[in-house]
Amino acid sequence: MKTISQCLVCGSTQYSPFLTCKDYTVSKENFTIVSCNDCGFKFTNPRPDDSVLGEYYKAEEYISHTNTRKGLVNKLYHLVRTRTLKKKLNLVRSYVSRGTILDYGCGTGMFLNVCKKAGWETYGMEPDDEARKIASEANLNLFSDKARINTYITDKKFNVISLWHVLEHVTDMEETLSFFKNRLDKNGVLIIAVPNHVSFDATHYGEYWAAYDVPRHLHHFEKKTIKKLVEGKGFRLRETLPMKFDSYYVSLLSEKYKSQKTNLLKAFFVGLRSNLTANHDSYSSSIYVFSHA
Repeated sequence: MKTISQCLVCGSTQYSPFLTCKDYTVSKENFTIVSCNDCGFKFTNPRPDDSVLGEYYKAEEYISHTNTRKGLVNKLYHLVRTRTLKKKLNLVRSYVSRGTILDYGCGTGMFLNVCKKAGWETYGMEPDDEARKIASEANLNLFSDKARINTYITDKKFNVISLWHVLEHVTDMEETLSFFKNRLDKNGVLIIAVPNHVSFDATHYGEYWAAYDVPRHLHHFEKKTIKKLVEGKGFRLRETLPMKFDSYYVSLLSEKYKSQKTNLLKAFFVGLRSNLTANHDSYSSSIYVFSHA
């Protein structure tokens, strides 16, 4: 296990226990989330060593790395995915009409495939071999890590870099944000979507909230902490947008974790209440659009 001694956001070495959560997807182990005493940033601590962290992703249910449609949750996810992919593309187009896009942590490449069909020059980074194999079937330009991107794409900057529920997984945050800073076009945008632990559904489910997803989720954001982290690396927050479907999907998973059974109706009403009571900064998941400062 790897113990983190310093807050990623503010550098403080003082933190306190926040929650103990179970890994319901793979290991069934318990992990502790701590809260920085100075800025309130939440992070999984201690966490598995980087050398073994990949073992915690090896489950068919981990649908960002597979295209499985087994089970009600996965079927609903795929049913809604076509619509959400189009919304993501429309968001990108509202900032850049067309150009080069890097989807960082592209999973099985579904979003990149939509972008490619819309005329974008597409690139993807995905460390998981199985997910990358699925994505390669669409003839996408894929890389396993940042180093390979820097080696093989030396003369190109990206108009858009997107991370759809990826930043919470990143183990080398300093290097990754510096990479984005160096590879993003001067007029480009960095689009980051992450879960939001100050949402109603997070508070309602507590340790059972599926978007804590320990130990795969190393970092647990809210607007003030992600803004401070990313702006501290030379970016400027331009827009914050809700991901309203996430409250229903996460609530459905959370109900399953809490009660050991699928309760579609109850999850729907928790997700609905989360969306109805949310202010601009407290939806279940949020999209943050950054540009160079």
